[in-house]
Amino acid sequence: MKVLASIALNVFRESVRDKVLYNLVLFAVLLIGASYLLGQLTAGQDMKIIKDLGLSATSIFGLFIAVFIGIGLVWKEVERRSIYSLLAKPITRVDFILAKYAGLVLTLLVNLAVMAVALYAVLGAMTLLGPPSLVAALDAPPLDPRLLLAIGLIFVELALVTAVALFFSTFSSPILSAAFTFGLYIVGQFNADLKHFEQVVDSPAAAWLARALYYLLPNLAPFDIKALVVHGQPISAGYVLMTVSYGIVYIVFVLLAAALVFARRDFK
Repeated sequence: MKVLASIALNVFRESVRDKVLYNLVLFAVLLIGASYLLGQLTAGQDMKIIKDLGLSATSIFGLFIAVFIGIGLVWKEVERRSIYSLLAKPITRVDFILAKYAGLVLTLLVNLAVMAVALYAVLGAMTLLGPPSLVAALDAPPLDPRLLLAIGLIFVELALVTAVALFFSTFSSPILSAAFTFGLYIVGQFNADLKHFEQVVDSPAAAWLARALYYLLPNLAPFDIKALVVHGQPISAGYVLMTVSYGIVYIVFVLLAAALVFARRDFK
């Protein structure tokens, strides 16, 4: 267990030292701050624009962090040949994959926390500096705690994307892994359309394939509750629980697949 924790913390430290990571987080924080200025251009919609852009920035730049660091987790170890010394330690290849994943998820969590603090800081400044009539006209409180719920679902979604990136990195190059991961992310946003694909095609084979892909590929659309939070619409606890459960189950299956592929890989 100590060895696994050491590997996970080492992944976290390496990720934090990565200049690309710093640039992505800084850019996301600046974008959240810039949303304050943009919000001034639309009278009466300032808070909604800030919330929407802030959550969107958190999601987009969190995606880049998950992909660009996740695709290099295994590849770097193989390229530097440090994989041999790591596997010589009393750990299995499955433990190695899980430790790498845990380190990246910790990195992701810390960076999302930084962006959440930045978003709340901007909203807090707007609340203090803005007229009382602006706050009174809002559908939801300026410092709505449900923003954390939206960010929490973004975190689960990105943890799933991280697992996918790690899976591809066990057998592919960084460029291909990034392309596969981004492609799967885009498909995952529209995966629900595959469920009713038989309504637009006459081929039973195509409809069957679409239905199979619907269950096989990740469905990422349910993790996006930004619009509901921004406009103060209700979000049931059951919906959140089901979405998080789906994310966890999918992550487990992807990590098992990654561990299986990595376990069968020959490094000689």
